[in-house]
Amino acid sequence: MNVGFALVLIWSLTITNVLAELPVPQNLTLLTLNTEYLLTWDWDRDQTTTGNTVTFTAEYMGKYKMQRKKKNWSRVCERTIHTHCNFTGSDLHYLGMYVLRVRASADELNSDWVLKDFCPDKDAALGPPSRVELAPVGNLLDVTISDPLTSTQGSMKDHVLSLYYHILYWSLSDDPRGNDTKILCWSRILLSEKGLKPNVVNSINNLVTLPELEAWTWYCVMVQSRYDYYNKTSGYTAPQCMQTEGATQWWQIFLYFLVSLVVCFLLVLLPYTFFRFYKYTFYPTIQLPAYIQEYLCDSSLGSEMPILLTPESELCCDNLSVYAEVVLLEIHIPPFTAPPSGLQHDSSRHSRQGSEGSGDSGVYSTEGGSGQQGSSGGGERIRRDKEVEKVKLEEMGEEPGDEGVPDEGVVDVCV
Repeated sequence: MNVGFALVLIWSLTITNVLAELPVPQNLTLLTLNTEYLLTWDWDRDQTTTGNTVTFTAEYMGKYKMQRKKKNWSRVCERTIHTHCNFTGSDLHYLGMYVLRVRASADELNSDWVLKDFCPDKDAALGPPSRVELAPVGNLLDVTISDPLTSTQGSMKDHVLSLYYHILYWSLSDDPRGNDTKILCWSRILLSEKGLKPNVVNSINNLVTLPELEAWTWYCVMVQSRYDYYNKTSGYTAPQCMQTEGATQWWQIFLYFLVSLVVCFLLVLLPYTFFRFYKYTFYPTIQLPAYIQEYLCDSSLGSEMPILLTPESELCCDNLSVYAEVVLLEIHIPPFTAPPSGLQHDSSRHSRQGSEGSGDSGVYSTEGGSGQQGSSGGGERIRRDKEVEKVKLEEMGEEPGDEGVPDEGVVDVCV
């Protein structure tokens, strides 16, 4: 009896010494963001005297189940060599209360469990908006805010109903694009409450229009998520800057006009000018004589394109006189046409009558006044016909006396 008791006492002391040599994990900490949960702890491996690899086991259970006699723990990490365990995919309800525990193991020896209470709604950190976009609307700015996202890419507003946004905005005197250092410095000054204080807008909406802005002015915006029930605040988003708009100024209209003229010149006039220059330089409409082209074209290459002359080119030069081409005008003279046949018959008849009248002068003189009147009228008609005939001869290039006289000496007299 005494021997058995002694053996049990020795075994108990041995187990106690071994357990004392395997310490528990220290400083359990939860790293959280929205619905992502990572449990970490510290472990000093120099304290291990077994010389074997130490592993860890992490479990959780609802806090309301701790009062039950039979406890059902849900194991998340088993015999892991890392000093952290991810509880993100453990389906922890955001409004629930849980107990997490961790222990160390070496061979078949285990340390004591270390417990930690956890309520996501109270203890989990709140993240900033997932995205912030700015859009000018006249002299105002529209801020579009995207909700913080859960681990399953859902909206945090499904878990935190009273979530709202704290918006800071301020104006800049010049264009901040490409100068991120200046924006960050401004942010630090404003957030530390030094210098000018920024404008503040709180809103539960995802689309916010910033009031009291000036036209054609640069503004920078930062947004923060807030939850007042547990006094949660997220970090600010990166500063984003945008310029407001307004009525188009006259110098902008003039600038747009000049730009359009330059673009029109570059796209239309330059190609046309180059085409005309190329065409009339290398393909002229008037070709040079063959004895000149043989000096300007490289016949060895079989090309008819002119080539550049070098100072060493041997050319025979002489004076070349260019005269304008004389154009001779042709003058067409219409041929002389004989008088109509009816006029010739009347003239022959009058000639015969005149010869008869000259033979019988008594009859001619006895006609009295009527005969003299006819004679004077006939003389005037003869004179007018001679003048017309003279003009026609001059137009034909003949002298008036070269037309010849009739053999009979008969003159046409019109009665």
